Amino acid sequence: MARSRRNDDSAAGDSGPFALAGCPISRREMLRRSGLGFGMLGLAGLVAPAGAIDAAATAAVPSYANPMAPKAPHFAARAKHVIHIFANGGPSHVDTFDPKPALAKYAGQNLPMENLRTERKTGAAFPSPFEFQRYGASGIEVSEIFSHVAESIDEIAVIRSMHADVPNHEPSLMLMNCGESRLPRPSFGSWTTYGLGTENQNLPGFIAMCPGGYPIKDAENWQSAFLPGAYQGTYINTQHAEIEKLVENVHNRALARDDQRRQLDLVQELNRRHLAERAADPALEARIHSLELAYRMQMEAGDAFDTSREPRHILDMYGEGVQARQLLIARRLIERGVRFVQLWHGAGQPWDNHDDIEVNHRRLAGQCDRGIGALLKDLKQRGLLGETLVVWGGEFGRTPTVELPQKGANDGKVNGRDHNHYGFSMWLAGGGVKGGQIYGATDEFGFQAVENKVHVHDLHATLLHLLGFDHKRLTYRYAGRDFRLTDVHGEVVRELIA
Repeated sequence: MARSRRNDDSAAGDSGPFALAGCPISRREMLRRSGLGFGMLGLAGLVAPAGAIDAAATAAVPSYANPMAPKAPHFAARAKHVIHIFANGGPSHVDTFDPKPALAKYAGQNLPMENLRTERKTGAAFPSPFEFQRYGASGIEVSEIFSHVAESIDEIAVIRSMHADVPNHEPSLMLMNCGESRLPRPSFGSWTTYGLGTENQNLPGFIAMCPGGYPIKDAENWQSAFLPGAYQGTYINTQHAEIEKLVENVHNRALARDDQRRQLDLVQELNRRHLAERAADPALEARIHSLELAYRMQMEAGDAFDTSREPRHILDMYGEGVQARQLLIARRLIERGVRFVQLWHGAGQPWDNHDDIEVNHRRLAGQCDRGIGALLKDLKQRGLLGETLVVWGGEFGRTPTVELPQKGANDGKVNGRDHNHYGFSMWLAGGGVKGGQIYGATDEFGFQAVENKVHVHDLHATLLHLLGFDHKRLTYRYAGRDFRLTDVHGEVVRELIA
């Protein structure tokens, strides 16, 4: 049995003995519901007749009748929305945002230190094939392959001291998205919508876009796990440009809108009667919400996802291609009140370049650099950057040493890099972030974080703080304990906050 708890005021011993008019419950059921006052109130809000519940009590938890209704955070938030640009596969930090001249000095030679153990064997120092240049008033060095992003570097905080737990995709993806590398846990986007709801009730509050299919671990990356299903991310395949393919079945060709409404009202009434006969069922509550959302999306989804409605100068600014299109869609969703948008580069793990890193990283960055740079400028010119937290990065970085040939692991070209969880880079912009700064550092070769180390739990704690939450208080009771995104870890990195 699960119970929500968004702050310390709803302690485990609180009770909520609200009666359900016309819905008697057994003694066993009464005992089972003891201490679950908020859950009872949520159920009552769905099935009790108007006026049967005290108005003040209902106002205290307005989100339960509609789980996605806007809610206030613990304190004044810097950010209201999140755009998470996920470079799935693991981009190389030493080729993007963390230049290491020492690698050129030792090119083709063993490092003057033992290579750290990663997933596969690595050999000599492998200098970056890309040039780095200083940008902006801050003078931060950025690789040539991200020159458009670099034009907004004074809005960006580059974290060069990220570290994770293991050098494997699956657990690292789960850690970065859900705060736990092994067991099913709610994703960051699900925690965000659970805590804040969403401003637009005609669109999903949490949208995950990935062209061409799913990333590794599929929908587990945007799962709601034990949170109510309404907080699960909605997947969109942005490989398609046509609205009917992008959002399948967004229009009902068989029934007029009024007829659909009557049909839905009948189904929802049956659902509510079914719910009234049981304890609060998160799956059924989520189904009720999803049916209503699907109906309402017909009114707004076509407009929100149709980038052809943008003026020509905006389309030119973002450029061509699927990455440009989904970045522009993200801006259109944010300005319409969607709470959390996650953008994946593509199906599988496109940034996982064990071979031909120069060719592949240049190609991948070429697909998204212009669009990301345009997104940052576009948000700023519309006054949205200050309230939109933009996050870029992968699940880990890559080694400063070359990956050695290994049958079944690579093509044996000796020009790629292995996974590296000991130290890598991510960057944040907007949403209360102090831009134009570098935080933390890896060693002189870029193998591991050595200064102001930031674990993924620390990153999550900081992002939640920018959204107005104390990460220790944003909890949900499940299986006898209070869970949170950061588990029992995480410290807010205050230096990243403006």
